[in-house]
Amino acid sequence: MRSCVTASESGKICEFVGLNKSILFRSMQVYNHDKYRHNLRRECTAMDTNILYYGDNLKILREHIPDGSVDLIYLDPPFNSKASYNVLFKEPTGKSSEAQITAFEDTWHWGVESERTLLEINNSKLMSPKTKDLMNILPSFLGRNDMMAYLTMMCPRLAELHRALKKTGSIYLHCDPTAAPYLRLLMDAAFSPENFRAEIIWKRSSAHSDIKQGSRQHGRIHDVLLFYTKGQEWVWNPVYAGYDPEYVEQFYRYVEPGTGRRYRLGDLTGPGGAAKGNPSYEVMGVSRYWRYSREKMQELIRQGRVVQTSPGTVPAYKRYLDEMSGVPLQDVWTDIKPIGAQAAERLGYPTQKPEALLERIILASSNENDIVLDPFCGCGTALIAAQKLNRKWIGIDVTHLAIGVMKWRLDKMFPGIKYSVKGEPEDLEGAKELARQNKYEFQWWAVSKIGGQPYGDKKKGADTGIDGYLYFTDYTTDKDKVKRVIISVKAGGQVHSSMIRDLGHVIDREKADFGIFITLEKPTEPMVKESATKGFYSSQSGHDYPRIQILTVEDIMKGKKPNIPMWVAPIQAPPVAVKIEGKTKRML
Repeated sequence: MRSCVTASESGKICEFVGLNKSILFRSMQVYNHDKYRHNLRRECTAMDTNILYYGDNLKILREHIPDGSVDLIYLDPPFNSKASYNVLFKEPTGKSSEAQITAFEDTWHWGVESERTLLEINNSKLMSPKTKDLMNILPSFLGRNDMMAYLTMMCPRLAELHRALKKTGSIYLHCDPTAAPYLRLLMDAAFSPENFRAEIIWKRSSAHSDIKQGSRQHGRIHDVLLFYTKGQEWVWNPVYAGYDPEYVEQFYRYVEPGTGRRYRLGDLTGPGGAAKGNPSYEVMGVSRYWRYSREKMQELIRQGRVVQTSPGTVPAYKRYLDEMSGVPLQDVWTDIKPIGAQAAERLGYPTQKPEALLERIILASSNENDIVLDPFCGCGTALIAAQKLNRKWIGIDVTHLAIGVMKWRLDKMFPGIKYSVKGEPEDLEGAKELARQNKYEFQWWAVSKIGGQPYGDKKKGADTGIDGYLYFTDYTTDKDKVKRVIISVKAGGQVHSSMIRDLGHVIDREKADFGIFITLEKPTEPMVKESATKGFYSSQSGHDYPRIQILTVEDIMKGKKPNIPMWVAPIQAPPVAVKIEGKTKRML
């Protein structure tokens, strides 16, 4: 895994390593990103698509995404003024899981890194003068607080996204009302107020009342989507929403016998009469000036499109509901519901957006084979929608946990799909490097490699001896019961038999059936002997399984899996997707 880039400036070496959300400088000198980016652009000859990147999206945008290369950007950057977004998986038993993994910090606190980034903004040639002015004014208005830290984090990323977008490209920034006013200022500075297209309101939940919990304000039930373009010419495919049921009942009140098709009646008479050149003749016993020639009228009658509700009434044209485009989409979206508890696409990822929401955006602002980028891709809904709609895609996320969810989702929904992942360990040395950089990310990566569910925010709590769970079912003994396997990961250093003994105690404490010990180093002979003392899990199918199993990272990277009965997926498996060829722009 490439983790380090060096550059020389003013005779000094400034080295940085991409970790989590920040670039950790080993020199306090401000790094000249503009000079580095210029050299990078010269080296770029092509851009990979259908690719997942693990790492800081700012670094990846600068290193891998060329100027003017992306057609559509959707981003849902995490922010909530009072909480952290946690990835809350449900256990296969259906109960809420105790496993709470902080997939990304949802608050940024003002500190040295924020000050350094603000200094970088002021020294960057990529930033417009308006952007620099705005970022110098905002601290005096907002103060150096969490919101200001968040905006400082977003500012250089929006500048990079503007650089990466094609001249005909569009960007949708998804946010909550708390941050929307300030992000609108940043978007105006980066993309220009003239390129603002819409502030879309998405009703993300139904009405609810928190009065009993002490709420003294209106219910918050919407998100905001800020829609900007790179220039004055952009890709636009009109999208239509369905008619309101009340409208259908009022205006399409006729139902055709036999087919059940709804229709309404339209005027066939020619406005302006003879003065406008309309022909006059008799139709079904009624003489009028008509919109169509006699021949055209006869053809419509033959097709069953002309009806007379009763003898002597003026014939009318039959307009079918299913032939109408619908209502041109407006900037308030109330027809896309949030993901319900029983929805097939639900993964248990709290910030997961409905596929229909992303499909609508992608249909409206891109064409087939265009490139869609999501730099905060979370569980990957934008990528899923892009794949279904025959677009190319690029996803970036800062945790191996999210990358693991996306890989699982892509593989399940699109069997045989080909895509690549950059930033994951590709060999044993890469795994060791990840363990040296961030042992928590290494643990989450190792757990996901064997199909497990990471456990706990290890950075904030005491070590319980549990780094993850596997689940299995033994239909011959307990048909409906899902059982647990404890996973313990050792991220480097010496390993010894006491670790296996400790895992055995955890198995007993948690009343689990198995324990899996994952290690970077080869197990010692005493470790192997200690694991054997735990005995076997005996299935009535006649198979015996060692209750403690030791796997090396090298084994895992060669494809070795734990030896357990029927494995149960740790998250709800999504349904297999059907690629949509030339999908209509109607969203009825």
